[in-house]
Amino acid sequence: MELYDIGVIGLAVMGQNLVLNLERKGFNVIVYNRTESITNTFMKERATGKNIKAVYSLKDLVTLLKRPRKILLMVKAGQPVDEMISQLTPLLERGDLMIDGGNSFFQDTERRSKEVESKGYLYIGTGISGGEEGALKGPSIMPGCSPEAYALIESIVKAIAAKINGDPCVTHIGPRGSGHYVKMIHNAIEYGDMQLIAEAYDILYRALSLSAEELHQVFSRWNEGPLSSYLIEITSDIFTVMDRETNQPLVDRILDSAGQKGTGKWTSQNAFDLGIPIPTINAAVEARNLSVFKEERERASKAFPLPYHSHSGDRKTLTEEVGHALYASKICSYAQGLALLQAASFEYQYHLNLAEIARIWRGGCIIRARFLDDVSKAYRENPELPNLILAPFFREALRQRQEAWRHAVETAIQLAIPVPAMSASLAYFDSYRSSRLPANLIQAQRDYFGAHTYRRIDREGVFHTEWKEKKV
Repeated sequence: MELYDIGVIGLAVMGQNLVLNLERKGFNVIVYNRTESITNTFMKERATGKNIKAVYSLKDLVTLLKRPRKILLMVKAGQPVDEMISQLTPLLERGDLMIDGGNSFFQDTERRSKEVESKGYLYIGTGISGGEEGALKGPSIMPGCSPEAYALIESIVKAIAAKINGDPCVTHIGPRGSGHYVKMIHNAIEYGDMQLIAEAYDILYRALSLSAEELHQVFSRWNEGPLSSYLIEITSDIFTVMDRETNQPLVDRILDSAGQKGTGKWTSQNAFDLGIPIPTINAAVEARNLSVFKEERERASKAFPLPYHSHSGDRKTLTEEVGHALYASKICSYAQGLALLQAASFEYQYHLNLAEIARIWRGGCIIRARFLDDVSKAYRENPELPNLILAPFFREALRQRQEAWRHAVETAIQLAIPVPAMSASLAYFDSYRSSRLPANLIQAQRDYFGAHTYRRIDREGVFHTEWKEKKV
């Protein structure tokens, strides 16, 4: 009886593509899907002639796996994961391994890791980024687990991960829910990147009336410089696609209402819990929320008509300024996400290596970019770096772009073009670099109405003032 290297449960597109990736790298794979018709279609079409075996019960899947068994769950996050774990555990033996490869909430993974391991099994919660193409050709992989569990899959994940100069985009992130936490922050940074790119597009489209072809040329040029990234590349491609029915750019026919799956919201909530400011990411989440109110926005646009004035200055200059603003804003967005990773590393005892995390994000994942080489280098040179904007490379990049960044945001505001993420990045930068903020007045107000006390700049201690008695 032939035994198989790994089992995969769940044959949606991501699951199928990972199976094909595994098989192509020399692993024999056994698959199971709750809906038999999906299994049958996969085996007749994409899996034909490959070293892939289908089974139609969990018992058969477990029976045909090499010990210790390794089972990858590619099922919908939430209750389906818990249900699958409960069905599998009676069939497994001590030392067998379950791997959750979905977008699970990290606190769920914390709970599951403890529960599963208390019964003698091993458990991995891993982020897998790169979408359908990444799953097939090589994703960025972020496993959170014990060293013992990682040792069982290390050769597998290194084989199927994306490679940058032969270097696999995978590392042992840390314990328990750390892999899914890092994937959550990856997705939140992705939210910020996408919103910033959209705002850059909006300025060029509304202020300069650039055509789709001109926008394609701008983004293609940006993709050859410091902004080079997967998201800039696909944005450039998007402007070349025409709608067959109208022969107009397809992007112009798409409803301006953006969806989301929740990882951005989870990040915002967690950042508030940990007390870490991530205004650019929050703005990106809120921008998607606001976009959904299409009918209300239509009514408001009629209630508050604004005379639209296009930019009267030099087109080339503003285009360059927008590119600089996008890069500077991106630095601040990443700085916020990485600061949150640092705080979580301490709070949850994850012992995260930010240089390694940036390294494995260089390929396979949605936020892969040239930029990440410099991020990884910054944390290799100074693992205790308190904020990315203080790294010499990024400090100089922000200094060089400050004037252009401010002018691009100012132009957008003057023309009533909303740039919530760019504005938030600029405000974050100005706040972080300010030796003085107006929080002294806030503390005075809190002490006035609630006796919350305050500290002074000229002496130690905690103070309270009866403000009404001090009135002159």
